[in-house]
Amino acid sequence: MVEEAPIRLLIAASGTGGHLFPAIALAQKLPEYEIEWLGVPNRLETQLVPKHYPLHTIAVEGFQQGFSISSLGILGKLIGSILDVRRILKQGKFQGLFTTGGYIAGPAVIAARSLGIPVVFHESNALPGKVTRFFGPWCDAVAVGFDVAAQYLPRAKNIYVGTPVRSQFLDPGINVSLDLPIPDGVPLIVVFGGSQGAVAINQLVRQSAPAWFAAGAYVVHLTGDKDPEADSLKHPQYIALPFYDNMAALLRRANLAISRSGAGSLTELGVCGTPAILIPYPFAAEDHQTYNAKVFTKAGAALVFPQSELTAEILQNQVLELLRSPSELAKMGEKAKAIAIPDSADKLAQLLREVVER
Repeated sequence: MVEEAPIRLLIAASGTGGHLFPAIALAQKLPEYEIEWLGVPNRLETQLVPKHYPLHTIAVEGFQQGFSISSLGILGKLIGSILDVRRILKQGKFQGLFTTGGYIAGPAVIAARSLGIPVVFHESNALPGKVTRFFGPWCDAVAVGFDVAAQYLPRAKNIYVGTPVRSQFLDPGINVSLDLPIPDGVPLIVVFGGSQGAVAINQLVRQSAPAWFAAGAYVVHLTGDKDPEADSLKHPQYIALPFYDNMAALLRRANLAISRSGAGSLTELGVCGTPAILIPYPFAAEDHQTYNAKVFTKAGAALVFPQSELTAEILQNQVLELLRSPSELAKMGEKAKAIAIPDSADKLAQLLREVVER
């Protein structure tokens, strides 16, 4: 009996952790598939993907402004990238395409549909991006990370699956140790600005932190690598790092997080049941981080403050008020956990199998 060849899947995911981590989590749930990757040169995928999957890169910089083609130069680049993806799909004999959006999704979806290849799109944000709204109806299915996103995609086939997280978040027994000098029982505040860091949040936190230290709290501050003042605060209860790999253990240990509200960060907070103060990135496309944050605030899982209205004094006092109310923090944490879909990657993998193998 001739053994059937494995199904070949091309994943188009590029740029930030918000696009890459859900796609990697999905890929790990499809061990029976032969998976290759489509990305862009000099982006995060060139560091994360090649050790696991063959990586193809195409030049699609410049498509962030959507699809109102305003110049022959942009049109030429778009056509060129579509032809590049068509060639990759044909030569690789791929039978399905999965994408997490962003500007790489446009040429990828057009190329796949022109070849009759089924497409599954995952949109993690509460307000779907322009690319998702434009191309959603072209796809066989659009998996959404927040159920409220479906209202913005009336012509697409939407399935609510949540947003997949890295495997470290799914097993509380994995990587329990923080290997950080934090005593048991002390309140812990974790500050992070997503995969890009957040200099504005960093400045507010450094001004507010002395009052938190006086209240007995420790602070782990993930500053990112773009803050020239990252090392300016020194205190025995303060740990500043550009990044920290074991985010699952860190967020499980935290009494409170201070964070941006990218979809990936919120999903991780939800899975870990971590109450949060959210400060949406004010320059995110169409202010989508505010839409994400509203899902958590409406559920009672977080407080949200626009960056333009937040002062160090407000942040300092709000954190102190929460630290004085462990029962309130516990309630917020339970409500955060209620939002999460821990088996999101399994649901998404099953959806993709149904679409590609039917």
